Amino acid sequence: MIYMNREEELLKTSEYYKDLYEKERRKCADLTEKLVDAEAKVADLNYKMDKLRNSMIWKMIYPVRLAWSHTKNLFIRIKRYGSISNLKKKIESKIIERKAYKSYGTLSMPTPEEIKAQRETAFNKNILFSILVPLYNTPEVFLREMIESVISQTYENWELCLADGSDADHAYVEQIVKGYGDDRIRYERLTENLGISGNTNKCFEMAKGDYIGLFDHDDILHPTALYEYMKVICDKGADYIYCDETTFSGKSIDHMITLHFKPDFAPDNLRANNYICHFSVFSKELVDKCGTFRPEFDGSQDHDMILRLTKAATNIVHVPKILYYWRSHAGSVASDINAKSYAIDAAKGAVAAHLTACGFSGFKIESSRAFETIFRIRYALTGHPLVSILIPNKDHTEDLRRCIESITDRTSYDNYEIIVIENNSVTGEIKDYYETLKMHPKIRVVSYEGVFNYSAVNNFGASFAEGEYIILLNNDTEVITRNWIEELLMYAQREDVGAVGCMLYYPDYTIQHAGIVLGMGAHRTAGHSHYKMAKENLGYMGRLCYAQNVSAVTGACLMVKKKLFDDVGGLSEDLAIALNDVDFCLKLRKKGLLNVFTPFAELFHYESVSRGTDVTEEASRQNAERYNRECDLFKEKWRAELDKGDPYFNPNFSLDYSNFVLAGNPKSMVG
Repeated sequence: MIYMNREEELLKTSEYYKDLYEKERRKCADLTEKLVDAEAKVADLNYKMDKLRNSMIWKMIYPVRLAWSHTKNLFIRIKRYGSISNLKKKIESKIIERKAYKSYGTLSMPTPEEIKAQRETAFNKNILFSILVPLYNTPEVFLREMIESVISQTYENWELCLADGSDADHAYVEQIVKGYGDDRIRYERLTENLGISGNTNKCFEMAKGDYIGLFDHDDILHPTALYEYMKVICDKGADYIYCDETTFSGKSIDHMITLHFKPDFAPDNLRANNYICHFSVFSKELVDKCGTFRPEFDGSQDHDMILRLTKAATNIVHVPKILYYWRSHAGSVASDINAKSYAIDAAKGAVAAHLTACGFSGFKIESSRAFETIFRIRYALTGHPLVSILIPNKDHTEDLRRCIESITDRTSYDNYEIIVIENNSVTGEIKDYYETLKMHPKIRVVSYEGVFNYSAVNNFGASFAEGEYIILLNNDTEVITRNWIEELLMYAQREDVGAVGCMLYYPDYTIQHAGIVLGMGAHRTAGHSHYKMAKENLGYMGRLCYAQNVSAVTGACLMVKKKLFDDVGGLSEDLAIALNDVDFCLKLRKKGLLNVFTPFAELFHYESVSRGTDVTEEASRQNAERYNRECDLFKEKWRAELDKGDPYFNPNFSLDYSNFVLAGNPKSMVG
C-alpha cells in the first residue's frame, strides 16, 4: 500500500512537471514569435530611416543639422563637466594627451645614429620585400609622402611595386613616380582601372620579393617597419607579420585620432573584426598557396586575404609597435566606413567564405553595435547535448534560490541538469530548500563534507555530472539572457576551444568580468579587463561587442567539455580559493586550445556574497595570508607565461589598470 502511494505520488509529480514543461515550451514559442515580429519592425524602421537619410531634403539640411549637433554637444559637455571651467580643463587634458601621442609619431622616428646602425645591421638572411601599392587618382601630397616613407626605410632591400589605374586627368601620378629615379620603384601604367583587387593583383605579378607587403596609396610607413619585420623573420622564422597602427588626419602623423594596439594572433577576434589590417607582410610561399586578391571581395579584400593567409601560416608574429600610419580623409574607410558601404557586405562575405572553408555551416554574421564591420557571429549548434551546471553552496538560501530560479525561469536551452554541491551548511532554512529542490527532475543536491576548497568542491561535483559539457557557476549569479547556454555552447562545441566565459555585471550593470588578463593587478597574477565600465561602453576598439580569444575566463561562469575538464585534472586543489580558474584555463591553453569570452551570454554576479564576509580581524588576516600564498604558488607555476606576457593584451598597456591605459601615461584608451 505504501509502495502504491509512493508510485502515485511520483506519477503526479511527473505529470505536474510535464504540464509545467509544456507551458514553458509554449511560452518560449510565443516569445520567439514576438521576437521575430519585433525584428521585422526594426528592419522596417531601419529601411525607412535609410530612405530618409538618402532623401534630397535630408541632404539639403545637413549644414543646419551639423550646427545643431555641435551646439547640442557643447551644452551636453558643459552639463557633464559641471561648468565651462571644467570643460576647459577636459580640453586641456586632451591637448596633453595629444602631446603624449607624439611619442608614437614624430618623436618615435629614429635618430641619425639609429638609422646608420640599422642600415649597417648584418642579418642572417637576405630578404627582398615587395611592397605592393595599387594607385588610383592619388593626390600628389599623399603619393609623395607614401613613396618617401618607403625610400626612408632603414632596411633597404625592398622594391615598391606600383600598378596605376588612374584616369587621364591624373596623368601626373606617372610623372611623379618616375621623377624619383629609384630603380627599386617599379611602375606599371594600366590601360584601365581594375578596382582595388585587380590593381593589386597586377602588383603581385610585378613582385619578385621573398616577402610581400600590402600598403595603401595614401598612408605612411614608419622608417623602421621593414627593419623590425626583418628581425622577427630572422629570429623567429615568421611567415606572417603585422604591427600596431594609428589613424591620423591633417598634415602631420602627430594628429592622431585612434591608436590601435593589437593583441597577438587571435582567430576569433579576426573573424569578428579585421584587427590585423595594416601593415601585413607575408612570405611569397603563402601567396602561392592561398592565391591573390579575389575581386568579389573588393572593399574587404584585405580581410579576405588575411583570413586565408593566417589560416595557412605556421608562424604569425605581431610586432607591438606603431609602424603604420593610416590616413583619415574624406572618402577613406579610415574616416567613415559608409564612404565605402559596399565594404560592409564584402566583409560579411569574406568572413562567411572563411567559416565555410573551416567547415562551419548554418552560421549567421551580423553587424555589432560597435561598428558595421565588427561582427557578431552566431554559430549553429551541432547537437543537443546534456549540460551539467555545477553550483557550490553553503547556506545563503536566497542567493541560491535567485540563481536557480533565474536558470529554470529564463533559460531557453532545455537539456541541462543542475548539481548543487552542498558544503557544510548549518541553517535549517537551506536544508528545507534542498528538500524542495530534490523534487525538481533537473536538480540534484550532493554533499561535500570537507573544509571549503573551491577547486575540491567543484571537482567533487563534476564527478556526478552526466553531461557532455559542464558549467561552473557561482551561487551568487543570476541569468540575464535566456539563450546564455546556447551562446556558450556554440564556442565550447568546437574542437579548438577549451573554456568559454560570459559577460558578468554587478547589479548596477557595471562590468565585473569581460575576460581575464595575465599579469594584471597589484600581485601581477591576473585581473579582469574593462572592470567597472558601464554596460553601454563599446570597450577598447569595440572589444565589448564581439566574442574573442582571451587567456582565461572566470570560474564564476565557465563552460567546458567534461572530457577536457577530466583530461587536465579539473581544478588544481592546491589553489583552494584564488586563481584556480585562471590556472585551469592556462592548462587548457597549454594543450593548444583557445579560451573564449563572449559578451552575448550575460549574467549578474553579486560577487563575494556566496561565502559571507569576514567578521574578525584574525579571519581577515588569515584570508590575506592564504591569498598571498596562492598568488606565489600561481606565479611559480606559470612564471614563463607571466614573463612572456598575455598574448591578448598589448604590452604598450599598463598592467596596473583594467581599462587600457598606456604604460607611462595615465590616460585610458576607453571611456
